[in-house]
Amino acid sequence: MSRPVLTSVAWPYANGPRHIGHVSGFGVPSDVFSRYMRMAGHQVLMVSGTDEHGTPIQVQADKEGVTPRELADRYNRVIVEDLRGLGLSYDLFTRTTTRNHYAVVQELFSGLHRNGYIVAKTTLGAISPSTGRTLPDRYIEGTCPICGYDAARGDQCDNCGNQLDPTDLISPRSRINGETPEFVETEHFFLDLPAFAEALTGWLQSREDWRPNVLRFSQNLVDDLQQRAITRDLEWGVPIPLEAWKDRDDKRIYVWFDAVIGYLSASIEWARRTGDPEKWRLWWQDPSATGSYFMGKDNIVFHSVIWPAILLGYDGEGDKGGEVGSLGRLALPTEVVSSEFLTMEGKKFSSSRSIVIYVRDFLERYDADALRYFIAVAGPENQDTDFTWSEFRRRNNDELVAGWGNLVNRSISLVAKNLGEIPAAGEQNDEDRALLATTEQGFATVGGLIEKHRQKAAITEAMRVVGEANKYLSDQAPWKLKDDPERRATVLHTALQAVADCNVLLSPFLPHSAQQVHEMLGLPGILAPLPRIEEVEDLDGGPAYPIITGDYADVPAWGRISITPGTPVSTPTPIFKKLDESVVEEELARLEGA
Repeated sequence: MSRPVLTSVAWPYANGPRHIGHVSGFGVPSDVFSRYMRMAGHQVLMVSGTDEHGTPIQVQADKEGVTPRELADRYNRVIVEDLRGLGLSYDLFTRTTTRNHYAVVQELFSGLHRNGYIVAKTTLGAISPSTGRTLPDRYIEGTCPICGYDAARGDQCDNCGNQLDPTDLISPRSRINGETPEFVETEHFFLDLPAFAEALTGWLQSREDWRPNVLRFSQNLVDDLQQRAITRDLEWGVPIPLEAWKDRDDKRIYVWFDAVIGYLSASIEWARRTGDPEKWRLWWQDPSATGSYFMGKDNIVFHSVIWPAILLGYDGEGDKGGEVGSLGRLALPTEVVSSEFLTMEGKKFSSSRSIVIYVRDFLERYDADALRYFIAVAGPENQDTDFTWSEFRRRNNDELVAGWGNLVNRSISLVAKNLGEIPAAGEQNDEDRALLATTEQGFATVGGLIEKHRQKAAITEAMRVVGEANKYLSDQAPWKLKDDPERRATVLHTALQAVADCNVLLSPFLPHSAQQVHEMLGLPGILAPLPRIEEVEDLDGGPAYPIITGDYADVPAWGRISITPGTPVSTPTPIFKKLDESVVEEELARLEGA
């Protein structure tokens, strides 16, 4: 049964280009899911954008002598171009500096404040002695008082997962210049997370299909909730929408609070841009709608605890009760789909230490589908995974080129060389029927695995089916059947139908090459629509900016697309590039010299 499906994709931070570790967590998995769910007949809305507020933007802008907006503009465009190059099919990829986003953030802040879930407190804030500027929690590190980890941040410890305050750290130091911060009294607003402990516990207990590690981690976090500051002493961010605060230029809503609200603000912006401003409600208020949130494991707390708490508070469903805000009741996430970390040649990705492969650089040298394939089949779906150039080359050559690419090339080449058009099948034997039964069964198996967020198993099954088709072609050897043209035609027809079936199975993973194969077979329409970049005006009068969007409504249904006898077939060009052994040496040398 068709239903509204919200695909909420983590917002990449606009302080630099994104590397392949980033897109292995939020990018490719969310796109594979969305592409399949559209083909399965669901109404998908895939949204995200660049996260552009907070101290890192301010610090980097100061270093480069530009304004925070200028820095955000630059990297917003870089990220937009990179994600479009990967073929990520966003309905809307926007940014957090739109006036629409500001208005939605301020509405949720106001609703939470009215319901008593945002409280003012005087607290100790960290100040840089050399600059006099506030040091945000994430820019202070020290030893965790709970587990002893010596690189814990001022907001949480990545080792034990506990929330922290900078004053909790042992031997705190600035991550900017290493100096010891001074702590002074300052007034800020806090989200009263303990007021949602009971509601969050009940909600998490009802989550039956989450990945076990995500669920356990989230439940442990709820056991020790603390009030958390949602404003900072900053000039760069969303203004605080309260009478005595709205005109202050030294206090702003902090980035972690405003960024998660982007899923809602992007949905609203998308609806406004379609000419139906209320259409977003289908994904946020329809009882049949589901919402899947995609991110790396370092973002779990924001999506399984903090964002649900914000929604509960706005809906008036915490310990303090309250009224539903003017936007109406908003749905909590159905599933939080978190990936583990991708490392590189045994080391953690680090732009500062040049242990990195930026998406842009990768796409200049290799096919987007080659990266998408590696992420899908060998990425960090449920455990940390290491990217090595030797393994990337092996997967590309042995699986994409020698497996799927070989099946496409030799089956279509045989038809082009011997017949010039797709032949009609004669009477099919048991081997023919068995192959087509295998490819037919693949739709239910692969589709079911994608829907359950088991993409590694899904593409492994799809490639197993490819292997069966390759074996069939070798066993039947149509090149030996010149004296039996009817049997040769039947084998080649069967092989081409299997290619068409496998191409659909792989299309969510490999949209660029899937469209090529679709066209090689003379099939009509668009199998795997690709996104585009549009330059748009801010809906409420702010500066113009680029968005990613696309036309995805008319994709074929998930299932067999029958080939048509008589369709002309030309000699194909290879759909994947075989990589020479020298690639590994060149890339490792590039890494060493970075």
